[in-house]
Parts: sequence; C-alpha cells; structure tokens
Amino acid sequence: MRPPGPGEGVAWITGASSGIGLALAEAHVAHGWTVAVTARRVEELEALSLRFPGRVLVAPADITDPAAVRAALAPLPPIARAILNAGTYERDTADTFTAARLARQVDLNLIGTAHCLEAIMPTMIAARSGQIGLVSSLAGLAGLPGSASYSATKAGLIALAESLRFDLRQHGVGISAICPGFVKSPLTAKNTFPMPFLMEADAAAKAIMRGLDADRFLIAFPEGLARPLRILRSLPYGVFFPLIARGTRG
Repeated sequence: MRPPGPGEGVAWITGASSGIGLALAEAHVAHGWTVAVTARRVEELEALSLRFPGRVLVAPADITDPAAVRAALAPLPPIARAILNAGTYERDTADTFTAARLARQVDLNLIGTAHCLEAIMPTMIAARSGQIGLVSSLAGLAGLPGSASYSATKAGLIALAESLRFDLRQHGVGISAICPGFVKSPLTAKNTFPMPFLMEADAAAKAIMRGLDADRFLIAFPEGLARPLRILRSLPYGVFFPLIARGTRG
C-alpha cells in the first residue's frame, strides 16, 4: 500500500499538546502537512497554531468522550493520516496494584483510542485510502516490572492493530503499531528509575515518520532496546523472567 502524502489530506495527531505528539505535529508541518491537533489542553494547541498560521488546525477534545471526538473531527478536512498518540502512564506493582489505576489507563490508552478509531475508520474505508498509527510502547511487547496496567493497555493496542490490519488492508487503509522506548516527556520526567536509551521527542517523531512513510506495521525503536526485547520475548519464560528481572532489577 502506498502511504498518503501531505497533499492528500490532513494529519490528525492526538495527545499533541506535549511530548511525542507535539514533536510529531512539528515534524509533519516541516514536511509539508497540514496538521489537526487534539488534546485536552487548549492553550498549548492554540500556541502551536500561532507558530504555524494556517498549517495547524486546533481540534481540542478529551478522547475518553466519544461525542467530543466526533465534534472535534466534524469541521476538519479529510484525514489522510491519523496518529493516535494520547495516553498516560501510572507506575504500579503487585503491592500497589488497584483496579481503579488500571481502569484509568484502560479508559484513556485503550478505550479513548477506540473512540478515535470508531470515528475515522468508516470514512477511510469508504475512501479506500488513509493511514493509522496506534502509539503503543515497547512495554506493550512484554509485561515489564512496574508497569502492570500500562503494559496491559499497550499490549492491547498492538493486538488491536494486528487484528484490524487484516480488514483494513483489503480496503486500502494502512495501520501501524508504534512502539517507542523511553522518550523525554512530562510523563517520563516523573520516573525515578534508570531509563536506558532515553530519546528526545523530536528524534522519536522522526523515527515514527520514517516508519509510517515506509508503511511498516511494527515501528519499534530505539533499536538498541527494541531488538533485545523482541529477542527476549521469543525465549521460554524460564529464561525470559530471570533476564528481564536482571536487566530491570525487577
């Protein structure tokens, strides 16, 4: 499938007020796209729009509210590329686990993304064109210490993208699972543990754009962290658990 270009519609990016989402918006503008940006924080979106007059369309919404998502999309031009990036992270372990913490992350990371998919897939299918990127995480490739709820939601996004790909490809629509490692953002700024291969947000945005432009299904980076994790995940659990525990001190 040929990925869409900047002249074929707008790029819609959720979670665009900071971190990877903001960097993705800036990178798409730099590559000639008109970008629609969605987040709850309207002031940050409007500030971005002022920096790029006519190139950034402000479409604020809380993606956990399906009516708000539909209202944000209604006035926009056709969407050629949607990068569903909005999400959150709350650290948890067995001794701090609560259903409420899991529910908050499911509501935003998984169900919120589903609201966006529900809103955009019918028009892309009807047009037989378009591209969708679901921003998961390397933590979605394997359950990691300290991220029981987060890993569960991000693994769900990968499985969702895998399943949808079978149908969407028949309609000329592409979909990718995007799995970043540690990226500097307000969320990772809260972490007190070592974060190997910590990346700047603009470097992450460039890696995502390269993957989408190449129509790759799994866009996992940085390679120095993604490759060992994929190898470890293929090993028997008797090997996987001790090695992950040793590498993360989990």
